[in-house]
Amino acid sequence: MVVEAGSPVMHRISLVVPVYRGETTLRTLAAEIAPLAAPQQSPAGHGFVVSELLLVHDCGPDRSDLAIERLVAEFPFVRAVWLSRNFGQHAATLAGMASATGDWVATLDEDGQQDPRDIARMLDLALAQSLQLVYAQPTNAPPHGWLRNAASRTAKAITGRLLGNRSIGRFNSFRLVDGEIARTLAAYCGNGVYLDVGLFWITTRIGHCPLALRREMDRPSGYTYWKLLGHFWNLIFTTGTRPLRLITLLGFCSVAFAMAIAAYALYLKWAGNVPVQGWASLLIVVAFFSGCILTALGVIAEYLAVTMGIVMGKPLYVVATKPTRMGPPA
Repeated sequence: MVVEAGSPVMHRISLVVPVYRGETTLRTLAAEIAPLAAPQQSPAGHGFVVSELLLVHDCGPDRSDLAIERLVAEFPFVRAVWLSRNFGQHAATLAGMASATGDWVATLDEDGQQDPRDIARMLDLALAQSLQLVYAQPTNAPPHGWLRNAASRTAKAITGRLLGNRSIGRFNSFRLVDGEIARTLAAYCGNGVYLDVGLFWITTRIGHCPLALRREMDRPSGYTYWKLLGHFWNLIFTTGTRPLRLITLLGFCSVAFAMAIAAYALYLKWAGNVPVQGWASLLIVVAFFSGCILTALGVIAEYLAVTMGIVMGKPLYVVATKPTRMGPPA
């Protein structure tokens, strides 16, 4: 539903926070969100309220479970979602989305790097441009080391090229998603699917809201470089068939190269009367059959890609209760 500024419509927002090491930070985060649990107005005049804060316990190494239980008892808007074991940030976020009941679902981290009050600005952008998904676009550098920041930028750039959509290269864990989209994704998304890739499967109206990041609170990061590399590898494997098609393309190039070498060797032999050494025929044979093998592997990979899309649960279509408007409201 698209509402004009100043409308009495109250947008209910569910906040989803995956919790891994939040024992020392959740209390501060909940206290920041508490004022938003009462009806508010965004800068553009839209009414909104944080109807629930879903803390998804991802079974980390600290006693976040005790912190969550205390917050549930203290704040009426806090709800706990308990996972049976550690599944990772994206799986925990999807579990929270599946339990969310709001018109919109906002996701943010437990470390305090993102300001919950910025949700109002993201909501204004979503309503002004009829967006289904709004990402925070940091205006300052993330508070990490230069190596991690550089690796993150490189990974996102590679992913954007593989998907053929540069917008996905600007994804962020601070997002505002249409509630129907979030719950549908949580229902269809299969194991191993990267959350933001899944969102790009079923959303077309995506925006970015410039926001400033804050310093992380006093907690150790749950991500090592090996875990970040694993996330990047998972992201590559769920982007689609483009990486697999590189094998087929390489095979075609190898066959074309073999034919070009053969034509050149024949030209030298018959037109120029130049003796052709034995290495030329060996190179032609190796290049030709290597190309055939790579082409065959590429075809097999295409079939595997189709199977992967089915197994991961990529939806054929998504039915919504309101129209997806392809432009700003009139």
